[in-house]
Amino acid sequence: MSMEFTQILLNAQSIDASARKYAEESLKQFQDQNFPNFLLSLSGELANNEKPVDSRKLAGLILKNTLDAKEQIRKNELAQRWLSLDASVKAQVKGCLLQTLSSPALDARSTASQVIAKIAGIELPRQQWPELIRSLLSNIHQLQSHVKQATLETLGYLCEEVSPEAIDQEQVNEILTAVVQGMNASEGQSDVRLSATRALCNALGFARENFSNDMERDYIMRVVCEATQSPEIKIRQAAFECLVSISSAYYDKLASYMQDIFNITAKAVRGDEEPVALQAIEFWSSICDEEIDILDEYGSEFVADSEAPCFYFIKQALPALVPMLLDTLLKQEEDQDQDEGAWNTAMAGGTCLGLISRTVGDDVVPLVMPFIEENIAKPEWRQREAATYAFGSILEGPSPEKLAPMVNVALNFMLSALMNDLSNHVKDTTAWTLGRIFEFMHGSVVETAIITPDNCKQILTVLLHSMKDVPNVAEKSCGALYFLAQGYEDVGSTSPLSPLFQDIVQALLTVTHREDAGESRLRTAAYETLNEVVRCSTEETASVVLQLVPVIMGELHQTLGGQNMVSDEKEKQSELQGLLCGCLQVIIQKLGSAELTKHAFMQYTDQIMDLFLRVFACRNATVHEEAMLAIGALAYSTGHNFTKYMQGFYPYLEMGLQNFEEYQVCAITVGVVGDLCRALEVKILPFCDGIMTHLLKNLSSNQLHRSVKPPIFSCFGDIALAIGENFEKYLIYAMPMLQSASELSTLVADADDEMVVYTNQLRNGILEAYSGIFQGFKNSPKTQLLMPYAPHILQFLDTLYNEKDMDDIVMKTAVGVLGDLADTLGTNAGPLISHSVSSKDFLDECLASDEHLIQESAEWAKLAVSRAISG
Repeated sequence: MSMEFTQILLNAQSIDASARKYAEESLKQFQDQNFPNFLLSLSGELANNEKPVDSRKLAGLILKNTLDAKEQIRKNELAQRWLSLDASVKAQVKGCLLQTLSSPALDARSTASQVIAKIAGIELPRQQWPELIRSLLSNIHQLQSHVKQATLETLGYLCEEVSPEAIDQEQVNEILTAVVQGMNASEGQSDVRLSATRALCNALGFARENFSNDMERDYIMRVVCEATQSPEIKIRQAAFECLVSISSAYYDKLASYMQDIFNITAKAVRGDEEPVALQAIEFWSSICDEEIDILDEYGSEFVADSEAPCFYFIKQALPALVPMLLDTLLKQEEDQDQDEGAWNTAMAGGTCLGLISRTVGDDVVPLVMPFIEENIAKPEWRQREAATYAFGSILEGPSPEKLAPMVNVALNFMLSALMNDLSNHVKDTTAWTLGRIFEFMHGSVVETAIITPDNCKQILTVLLHSMKDVPNVAEKSCGALYFLAQGYEDVGSTSPLSPLFQDIVQALLTVTHREDAGESRLRTAAYETLNEVVRCSTEETASVVLQLVPVIMGELHQTLGGQNMVSDEKEKQSELQGLLCGCLQVIIQKLGSAELTKHAFMQYTDQIMDLFLRVFACRNATVHEEAMLAIGALAYSTGHNFTKYMQGFYPYLEMGLQNFEEYQVCAITVGVVGDLCRALEVKILPFCDGIMTHLLKNLSSNQLHRSVKPPIFSCFGDIALAIGENFEKYLIYAMPMLQSASELSTLVADADDEMVVYTNQLRNGILEAYSGIFQGFKNSPKTQLLMPYAPHILQFLDTLYNEKDMDDIVMKTAVGVLGDLADTLGTNAGPLISHSVSSKDFLDECLASDEHLIQESAEWAKLAVSRAISG
C-alpha cells in the first residue's frame, strides 16, 4: 500500500486531468472509509526520507487541511474530529511529525512545522500534549542547523496558532530565550537566524511580561535592532517586520528606543533594498495608526495616569521624518503597472505621509510645501509627479483654513496639468489629487470654499475631457467627478452641475462603452460615478435621469442570452450585469421617491421587473446580490403595486434565502424581505408561511454564517409589523428562538472587540423583532398571546442594563422595546414592569443620555410605562 499511496499522491499533482481526478477521488474514499489509517499514511509519508519530496509535501498539506478550515464552524468540527481519535493514533501521527523536523528536505520540514502548530492550536488550550514545547526546546541544542531551523519555524507557527494563556510564563521565557539565541546564531547559519527572527515576530504577543521588564526588553530590542543590520536581506526584512509588530503591541514601551529606531529606519529607507525599505516605512505608518487611534479615543489632552497616553512620537520626529519620506516620492517606477496597483517605495512613502498628516494636522503643511513648490514645475516628470503626490497625500488631516489658500492657488495649475502634461504618471496623480481636494475640501465653510459657481464649469470641462484619456487617467478623473458630485448632495433645488448634467451623463456612458474600459477598473469607476451623479442630482435634472431608464434597461437587455459564452466572457457579462443592476437601483430610488417623476417612472416598472427576473435566471451570485438590492428599491417605490410581481419573484426570493454558500446574498435577501413587508404590508401574508419556514430553518442551521442571524431576527419584526395579529401562528416558533438567542447574547464575558460588535448586532436584531411583534399586535384582541413572553423579555432588558456593555443603538432599541411592551400589553404589563429589577433605573439612564435619539425613545417609553402602571 505504501508505494501505491505515494503514487496516488503524485498523481494528484499530475498535469493529466483524468489521472488527477482519479487520484483525488481515491484519497477522498480512503479518508471517508478509514480516517485514522488515512492520517497514519499521510504522516508516515511525510516522515519518510526515502519518499519523493512532492508526495511528502502534499501529504503534509492534506494532513493540515484535516485539522483546520477558514470557516469557524468547520474549524471546530475538524478539531472535535481530531480530539475524538484514539490516543495511540494521535501519538503516532505526532511522533512522525516531530521526526520530520530533522529531515534533510526543507519542504517536508516546513510542512511538518505547520501541521504541528495546527495540532498544538487544538490540544494546548485543552492541556493536552504537555511535552510538546519541552521536546521542541531540546531540539534547539542539537548541532545540526537544519533541525534548529525547523524547530524555530515550528515555534513561530505555534505562537501564531496558540493564545498566550495556553502556555505558562516559564515556558514562554524558554521559547523567547531559544528564539533570541537563534537570532544570535553564527554567520554561517543564516537559515537559523531567519527562522528565529520570523518566530520572534509571531511570539511577541507572548512577551507582554518580558516587555514590562526593562532589562529583558532592552535585550530583545537590541537583538532586533542588530538583526536589521544583517548582511542577509531576508533577515533585515524580517527584523523590520518585528519592529512593526512591536510598534503596535508595545507602543507605550518605545520612548527610549525611538532615536535609534529613527536612525535605523532612515538608513534603510535611503539606501536598502526595496523589501527592507518598505518595512522601515511601515514602522512609521504603524506608529501613526497607534497615535491616530489614541487621539481619536482619548482626545488630545492626557493626564499622567492616562490608560493609553500618547507620546507624540510623530510630532517629535516630524522635522527629520517628513524630508525622508518626501525623498521616497522621487523613487517612482517608470513601468509600474497602473492596473495592478503595484506597491513600491514611492507609494509607501506617500501613504505614510498621508497618515502623518492625519496624526499631526496643520504641522505637516509648512514642511511639505517647500518640496511641492520646488518640484511642481520641473522638467523631469518624476519631480512633478512627486510634488503632486505629496500635495494629495496631506489633504486629509490639516484644517480647511490652513489648506485653503494653497488649494486655491494649486487648483488652476492642476487643472492645466491634467489637460496638458506630457506624462501619464503626472496626469494620473493629478486627477487623484483633484479627487482628494473635492473629497476633503468641497463643502467647507464659505470663507474657505474651493469650488465656486465660477470655477465649477471649468472643473467639469477638464474632467470630462480627461475621461477620454488613457484608462488609468480616465479612471481617476471619474473618481474626481464622483467626489465633486458628492459635495452637492444637500445643495437644495438647484446645483452647479445642472447646466452640464446631460453632458456629464453622456460622457460617463461613453466611457462605459470604450474598448479599453476593462482596464484600470475604468468601466466600474464610470458606473459608480454615474450612480453618484444621479443620487446627488436635483429636481431640475429629473427629466434627464428619466431618459436614462430606457438606456440602462436596453444595456441590461443586451447582456442577457449568450449561453454558449466561454467562462472569461461570461464573467465579464456578469460583472456588467451587476453594474447595470446597481445603476438601476440608484435610478429607481431617485425617481420612485420624487413626486415629480414617480408617475412617469411607473410606466417602466413591468419591463424593469421582467429584466430582473431574467437576470436571476442567469444564476450568478454577484449579479443576484445587485438585482436583489434593486428589487428592494423597486418594491419600496411601487408599494402595494408590487403584489403583481410576487408570484414570479417568489422562487428567486426562496433561492436567496437558501443560499448559505454566498451568505452575503442570503443577508441581502433577508433585507429585501423587510423591504417587501414595508411595501406590501398585509398583502405579503400569502407568502409568509414559506418565508418564515426558511428563516426559521436558517436560524437552526450550523452552516449559515453568523452575520446573517441578526438581520433574520430583525426580519421577524418586519413581518409581524406587516401582518399584525396574523403573526399568531408563528409565535410558538419565533419566540423560543428569540429567547434562546437573547440568553446566548448575554454570555460575552472577556470577548474580543469583533465578538462584542457582533453581540450588539445580535441583541439589536432580537430587540427589533420584539418591537415589531408588539407593535404588530397593538390594538388587537389577541395581545394576551404575548403575555407569557413578557417576563422573559423584561428579564432580558434587566440583564442588558446590568451588563453595562450595550452600544448606543442597542440602548435606543432596548428602551423602545420597554415602551412597546407597556404600550401593547397596557395594564396587564404594569405589575410585571413594577417588579422589574432595573426598568426604572434603565429609563432614568436613557432619559439622561447625551444622545438625542435615546432620550426621545426614553421619553415615549416613560409615558407608556406610566400609563401601564397607573392604569
